[in-house]
Amino acid sequence: MCRKMVVIFGASNILWMLFVASQAFKIEIFPESKIVAQIGDSVSLTCNTTGCEPPSFSWRTQIDSPLNGKVRNEGASSTLIMDPISFENEHSYLCTATCGLRKLEKGNQVEIYSFPKDPEIHLSGPLEVGKPVTVKCSVPDVYPFDRLEMDLLKNDHLMKNQDFLEPMERKSLETKSLEVTFTPTSEDIGKALVCRAKLHIDEIDLKRKERETTKKLHVYISPKNTVISVNPSTRLQEGGSVTMTCVSEGLPAPQILWSKKLDNGSPQFLSENATLTLIAMRMEDSGIYVCEGVNLVGRNRKEVELIVQEKQFTVEIFPAPHIFVHIGDSVILTCGVTGCESPSFSWSTQVEGSLDGQGNDEGTKSTLTLSPVSLEDENSYLCSVTCGSKKVEKAIMVGLYSFPRDPEIEMSGPLVSENPVTVSCKVPNVYPFDLLEIELLKGESIMKNKHFLDEADGKSLETKSLEMTFIPTTEDTGKVLVCRAKLHIDEMELEPKQRQSTQTLYINVAPRDTTVLVSPSSTLEEGSSVNMTCSSHGLPAPQILWSRKLNNGDLQPLSQNSTLTLISTKMDDSGIYVCEGINQAGISKKEVELIIQVAPKDIQLTVFPSESVKEGDTVIISCTCGNVPQTWIILKKKAETGDMVLKSRDGAYTIHKAQLEDAGVYECESKNEVGLQLRSLTLDVKGRENNKDYFSPELLLLYCASSLTIPAIGMIIYFARKANMKGSYSLVEAQRSIIPNV
Repeated sequence: MCRKMVVIFGASNILWMLFVASQAFKIEIFPESKIVAQIGDSVSLTCNTTGCEPPSFSWRTQIDSPLNGKVRNEGASSTLIMDPISFENEHSYLCTATCGLRKLEKGNQVEIYSFPKDPEIHLSGPLEVGKPVTVKCSVPDVYPFDRLEMDLLKNDHLMKNQDFLEPMERKSLETKSLEVTFTPTSEDIGKALVCRAKLHIDEIDLKRKERETTKKLHVYISPKNTVISVNPSTRLQEGGSVTMTCVSEGLPAPQILWSKKLDNGSPQFLSENATLTLIAMRMEDSGIYVCEGVNLVGRNRKEVELIVQEKQFTVEIFPAPHIFVHIGDSVILTCGVTGCESPSFSWSTQVEGSLDGQGNDEGTKSTLTLSPVSLEDENSYLCSVTCGSKKVEKAIMVGLYSFPRDPEIEMSGPLVSENPVTVSCKVPNVYPFDLLEIELLKGESIMKNKHFLDEADGKSLETKSLEMTFIPTTEDTGKVLVCRAKLHIDEMELEPKQRQSTQTLYINVAPRDTTVLVSPSSTLEEGSSVNMTCSSHGLPAPQILWSRKLNNGDLQPLSQNSTLTLISTKMDDSGIYVCEGINQAGISKKEVELIIQVAPKDIQLTVFPSESVKEGDTVIISCTCGNVPQTWIILKKKAETGDMVLKSRDGAYTIHKAQLEDAGVYECESKNEVGLQLRSLTLDVKGRENNKDYFSPELLLLYCASSLTIPAIGMIIYFARKANMKGSYSLVEAQRSIIPNV
């Protein structure tokens, strides 16, 4: 029994160990995710196991295909190497690991692509302005092409986009392309064609799935406007020389080819230089000379006929048949002779005028010096050469000009936004002004130009100008005003034919939206401090000027700070304060009224004729207050049953025929928003004497005088008090609604 148990126990241990070992057997494949590789790359799949020593491995494709790779097993791992990778390797691969009786499998997908080169751009021919050309963009050896997208751009402008979504019949590397036909223009010069190809495979990085090629456009213009200039003339003397210069327009610059037509019509090549010089010419050199401008896209020709005459003595004049000289300079006219050993010379003017120059003859050359040149020297000068019996004359036209300084720009005033301003462009001391042109530009835009063709009137140096009125805006700030003057003289070479002056525009904006902020308030108690801050908008930033308006309307300057601070204000500080925003474009004002309030003071309560009167007398009780504005004065009579407000007028209350009950305490209350002050007095009214028979003329006279004097004194006191009570007034009657039942 015990033996059986031991056997069973041992067998169970072995089974348990096998179970544990089989449970620890695991397999992994690297890389774990799908592999996307370019054809020709090297790719490897590695199968690793754990929990088995050693396992056995096998590799296969999920469809029955050759591996097309090499397997290398090392211990617990096995590697499938595909180098180089090709179409045959595009499969799902499965690694099988066997450990005893247990078998595990792990697989991965291998996909391939081909995108090895940048696109290629081909043109059907050279780019010529106005002639259609086809551009072809090709992507070589691409796979899979159903994921290919191509863009053809000219700079940033998309010319064509194409996808290649057609089904692939077989796996192969193919070249895909798109074509666009367009007509080049001169605006295409310097632009570039961009061929961009994208292979939409998410698993490859951006550098590999997008390629582009750029080709700069070389746009050509066929030769045109071929021109030949001949110096000195197409008619020449035997033994003479001639220089012919040919120019032709085109892009690239045309090559110049000179040839001469032979008698049979075929061309005789002469030169590839733009200038063809023929010396010691013979009569057989006469004929038709051809200049051709040639470039890659075409050619253009021009012909000139030269006639070589029998040799005679020749006269040449220097520096040229027609010259222009700056007024004040010196010029030497030279007359030279060839073909005559002892010529005689004479100089004269062809039009009416005196010959002011100094002549000098030396052998076969004669010179005429004009120094300094003035307006009177503008003439045609004739050199007459006599050799034996023959006489030859040559003329040289001396033209004058004056163009000494750049134009001057003047403004009628400062530049203020939306305010018209007149700009004047002046060209000083110019001659001849009938060849003058003035342009006024703002930036590159011509605002106005003027020719002075119809203003020639005699010979003189004059200042010519061009004026224009325009309305500047803030958008003009920073723009450049250009005054350009051109003197249209083709023969003038040494001096500039064009002068210009510039002026940068700085537009001012008149001050506006001027505001004043008063803190704490524009109404204050005496002794308080106040800050008045002013702001104003304009360009340049306005300067702030604080002032106070005087009684006569003048302004008293106070400060140039934006904030005006008054510390410990007094009643005299009350008034109208003016803030001005000032710049060179204008002024903007803002007023604020400052009110300094003072509690009532210097109150005076008086009674006329005295504080002790007799029954029947007239009594005037008057209350006045010092120079305190907006002060309410209330007269009251005190009583135990309550104060009685008296109907006073301007602080005065009159008792006609005083009675005993009028006696008592009278109180004056002076108050405003800041405070109040009280004054009181006691009126004593005495009764009349009982002796009614007593009468005297003196008493009658005194009574009459008093009846006239008292009202007069009352009126005097009233007007004097009213004159001195500046700002004091009574609101007793107006206050009935405020102080009822008084």
